[in-house]
Amino acid sequence: MFRYYFEDFRPGWTFEQGERTLTAEDIVRFAREWDPQRYHVDEEQARRSPFGGLIASGWQTACVAMRLMCDGYLNASACVGSPGIEEIVFRAPVRPGDTLRFRSTATEARPSKTKPNRGTVVFNWEVLNQRGEVVLSMIGTQLFLRRGAGDPGA
Repeated sequence: MFRYYFEDFRPGWTFEQGERTLTAEDIVRFAREWDPQRYHVDEEQARRSPFGGLIASGWQTACVAMRLMCDGYLNASACVGSPGIEEIVFRAPVRPGDTLRFRSTATEARPSKTKPNRGTVVFNWEVLNQRGEVVLSMIGTQLFLRRGAGDPGA
């Protein structure tokens, strides 16, 4: 039923997905709704900020990562949720016209001790711009069913 199960995410497994280009309009629209700081919503004030121009909210960059992850492999996987993100770092500003891509690397995989039908995978997630610079990095955990595990609610 799914393409990816717990067993597929061995440490070292890497996946790349992209691309998503953010326009000034995309940045302002997102920021007005979710992160209305001056350097996200107002080009003139952004020019006078330490950033020297409009930049995307780090949260928008994280949302792009999530979308590219879902489109790339998560929606084709036997994922049954996530206990959370351990670390998120906004490493460099994302500016209008930047084209983003997503990279996921499994760093740890362990079967559940209490639920034999699933396992836990720790990932290093990165968003890179068109120059290959990492603009966002996250360390997070996802739970996946094991192959042949049956009901995800079990």
